[in-house]
Amino acid sequence: MNLAFIITLAVRYLLVILFLPFSALDKILNFRGAVAQAQERVPTQSLARLLILVGLGVEILMPLAILTGIADRLAALIMALYCLATALLWKQFWTPGDFWRAGASRGRDLFWDFLKNVSLAGGFLLITFGGNLGGAQAFIAHPLASSHPYALPRHASTP
Repeated sequence: MNLAFIITLAVRYLLVILFLPFSALDKILNFRGAVAQAQERVPTQSLARLLILVGLGVEILMPLAILTGIADRLAALIMALYCLATALLWKQFWTPGDFWRAGASRGRDLFWDFLKNVSLAGGFLLITFGGNLGGAQAFIAHPLASSHPYALPRHASTP
């Protein structure tokens, strides 16, 4: 194991640590509370349970794929969409109506959570598409392929 491998793994883990283990574990340990929170946006308890179970699956399986490099670009896209969906559904900073009020504000608290989710989505999209046109084209051509995060780059031989 070399330093480049450790750095790559650490950077990826920093991106997913919120979900695996923490958010996933919270959903497991506080399943009823998670279902109650989901019921704020869906009409039935059954649908709320299903959403939490799907979320739990996303929060466990997608980070594992990102960490191992197995279909990591598709997993990162799913995580980006998950972050954006949760931001729009549960971090509605515009709803409380107190965003501009002096002092404590539920709207501003939600705003920072909303931005955190959007920023995480951006980080996941960097894994999905890379930082250049070639990465986006590669994902579009082969969405299930790995980005090969732990492969050493090939250097062109000099004549």
